[in-house]
Amino acid sequence: MAETKNFTKVVHAMFDDDHRLLDAAKDLVGKGIRIKDVYSPFPIHGLDPVIGIKRTRLAVVSFMFGFFGISLALLGMWYFMISDWPMNIGGKPSFSLIENLPAFIPVTFEFTVLCAAHGMAITYLIRNGTLPGMPAVNPDPRTTDDKFVMEITNLENPNLSSDELSEMLKAVGAIEINEKEIA
Repeated sequence: MAETKNFTKVVHAMFDDDHRLLDAAKDLVGKGIRIKDVYSPFPIHGLDPVIGIKRTRLAVVSFMFGFFGISLALLGMWYFMISDWPMNIGGKPSFSLIENLPAFIPVTFEFTVLCAAHGMAITYLIRNGTLPGMPAVNPDPRTTDDKFVMEITNLENPNLSSDELSEMLKAVGAIEINEKEIA
């Protein structure tokens, strides 16, 4: 008995204008079609809630990295300047972190920003799979220049045929429609 494989059909509809793509997305979602992803050379404002992308939690991650940075900075300065090798610099007391805290604020602030920024950038790159060595997923290289691609799969829209979808995409202004099967 032959084994049948389930293929996923992926439709990539190309647009040449971001406003036309946004209007098309609103129209298609209004008709019950689920859009998997959109590839564009720049962010399209207002598209995320239309296609169902949730708000990012990157700010929470940034706060956690910043808190880690402030904690590490204060712990390090306490250890280096008070516990391990106390030095009398400018008559400042060297037996308490609280009394030296105003002198430590610039370093603490800078280290907090350093940890938050680097942690946020690395988290963003890992989450999006764009670190060096990770495979890039881009359906058409023209999306890095001036074209916009909308990706629709049959997994999100099981009751929709390819011909119906192609007609709908042509009606909303797609300039090019490519369809392929992925095992």
